[in-house]
Amino acid sequence: MGDKAQSHHPGAAGRALAADQPASVRNVVLVGHSGSGKTTLVEALALTAGAVNRAGRVEDGGTVSDYDDIEHRQQRSVQLSLVPVEWNGIKVNLLDTPGYADFVGELRAGLRAADAALFVVSASDGVDGSTRMVWEECAAVGMPRAIVITHLEAARADFEEMTRTCAEAFGGDDPDAVLPLYLPLRGPEGPDGHAPVTGLIGLLSQKLFDYSTGERKESEPGEDQLPDIEEARNRLIEGIIAESEDETLMDRYLGGEQVDIKTLVEDLERAVARGAFFPVLAAAPAAEGARQGLGTVELLELVTGGFPTPFEHPLPGVTTIDGKRRELKPCDTDGPLVAEVVKTSSDPYVGRISLVRVFSGTLRPDQTVHVSGHGLADRGHEDHDVDEKVGALSMPFGKQQRPVTHAVAGDLVCVAKLSRAETGDTLSAKDDPLLMEPWQMPDPLLPLAIHAHSKADEDKLSQGLSRLVAEDPTMRLEQNQDTHQVVLWCLGEAHADVALERLRNRYGVQVDVVPHRVSLRETFANKASGRGRHVKQSGGHGQYAICEIEVEPLPGGSGIEFVDKVVGGAVPRQFIPSVEKGVRAQAAKGVAAGYQLVDVRITLLDGKAHSVDSSDAAFQTAGALALREAAADARIHLLEPVAEVTVLVGDDYVGAVMSDLSSRRGRLLGTEQVGTGRTLIRAEVPEFEIGRYAVDLRSLSHGTARFDRSYARHEPMPPQIAERIREQAGDEG
Repeated sequence: MGDKAQSHHPGAAGRALAADQPASVRNVVLVGHSGSGKTTLVEALALTAGAVNRAGRVEDGGTVSDYDDIEHRQQRSVQLSLVPVEWNGIKVNLLDTPGYADFVGELRAGLRAADAALFVVSASDGVDGSTRMVWEECAAVGMPRAIVITHLEAARADFEEMTRTCAEAFGGDDPDAVLPLYLPLRGPEGPDGHAPVTGLIGLLSQKLFDYSTGERKESEPGEDQLPDIEEARNRLIEGIIAESEDETLMDRYLGGEQVDIKTLVEDLERAVARGAFFPVLAAAPAAEGARQGLGTVELLELVTGGFPTPFEHPLPGVTTIDGKRRELKPCDTDGPLVAEVVKTSSDPYVGRISLVRVFSGTLRPDQTVHVSGHGLADRGHEDHDVDEKVGALSMPFGKQQRPVTHAVAGDLVCVAKLSRAETGDTLSAKDDPLLMEPWQMPDPLLPLAIHAHSKADEDKLSQGLSRLVAEDPTMRLEQNQDTHQVVLWCLGEAHADVALERLRNRYGVQVDVVPHRVSLRETFANKASGRGRHVKQSGGHGQYAICEIEVEPLPGGSGIEFVDKVVGGAVPRQFIPSVEKGVRAQAAKGVAAGYQLVDVRITLLDGKAHSVDSSDAAFQTAGALALREAAADARIHLLEPVAEVTVLVGDDYVGAVMSDLSSRRGRLLGTEQVGTGRTLIRAEVPEFEIGRYAVDLRSLSHGTARFDRSYARHEPMPPQIAERIREQAGDEG
């Protein structure tokens, strides 16, 4: 971990990396808020490992991460990127995730694919609420973690203060489990009074690592520097010993015994690997023309020496296709094939590319595999089970794909030409099909209503949308039968912007965004009668049908009830179903503002027929006319959908969230405490008021709250709002 003898063998730039055994793989996801420096850190690590040239570029001149055109335009990561590097004979799969909340689906995919996490924290910005929430998620499943502090070049950056902040944010009941392994050394002050960080001093080895020349050089610290690190060193040693599996070590240390550095390093690595100790490190990108960025060697040593191998990753639940539990050895390269698609993307030249984590067995090119996807039907993904032939296997490096011959259990690989595979699907042996438990994904709660810009776009829209949701399971496609709108549900505005740009540039589909319509209903507020008269004579057979109905309101959720009370054959028996068909057809069209009529009883009381001119069509028309006449004499309520909303929010924002819900015509149902420092708020809110709630809540709670919604019922709108809706319907008509 930077305190051991250095014998690393950097990976040669341009060489594809394929591991032959799980023990030589480390899968690491980088987590942190947008702008914390994750992508810059990945590129610095790739440079130090010799995977890129001194300009930080791969052979085609591009970067290893954030190479997508959308990312260049938006100046931020919007998707999961894999950057493989090699250090000390270990293949390190670095998974760079977006920090912006709209792309949390990409983050969750990275967490699924990884065995450990690096939390990247900016010294100038601190720890935000969303990063704390991800830390808690990792803690809940025992994922090993380390913390990297970046942006130490900022004017007010203070490593020691930021370390204390991280201990408070991440340490929970044991802040001594979050401690630095190195302290930064600053050079002389510049003209602006700022002293740049030029090196690190190892707290265990008491060695100085100087990066001021652009390449790491080890030396002995001056006698005057050792007292400055004594307190931090003693605290680190005590923190490591507290997590040691040797229960006698603490007593011996407190008794004055000197603990061997080798023992401390081994205990540290074991504590990190099992998620009991969380080291803090510092890192900075290499200066232009330099070969190594500050702290990158130390970080690679931690990853290869302290982070767990895939053998130590608990295998997600595996079942047969019909749901029977299947027990598998973790990371068995000779076991049955079980792999999972963690990301899907499209390349204009190669086609669909699937980033796959292999959990069991070995994946090879040209192998026929079973592709199974279940459990995402509510997001526009139909369940599917198909056999497909695997195309070429490769390792991504920027825009390049470098071929590899195989991928063993524990490794990550890109698979070409799986035309049916979607993100979240399981790949298994053709003759032994299996299914992995899906990982948890956030619900998309921001609606984006769209329609094709032209007839040519209309022809391509369906295929473009299906490919879009196949790539990103955090999007949901809805064909709303009530409003006749195509709605793409997204996680936020940036997520929606990326979806539109991909439709336009990747799939050649131009769409227009239109206002999202809520599914309204109509009902009668009071009893009313109507007479439908359809009588026409124009030579030959005429049309003759008269019917009289009564309409009365019913309780919510009753639908349409039709009752026949005709006596004496005033309406012949064969035409009574025609009247019902006519009133139901009119109810579906609406009677006031064009919305479906519900929750009424329609009673047929009387009517007249003609022996020659009456017909099925005539009585359908008469039934519709009767319902319209009844509506003209009645008060019609517009019904709006009401959602039950639950908001999980930090206690600091409870008052603001409750006040905001009330301002949205919400009815608060109650609150309850969830864990420490969080409250669950339950309320009923009209759907009209929460179209943009996903965006507004994020702003209100500084990204720390999340909410769920479910349909509760339709209920009458306030009269002034209903009148405005009717006027709008009249204008559109």
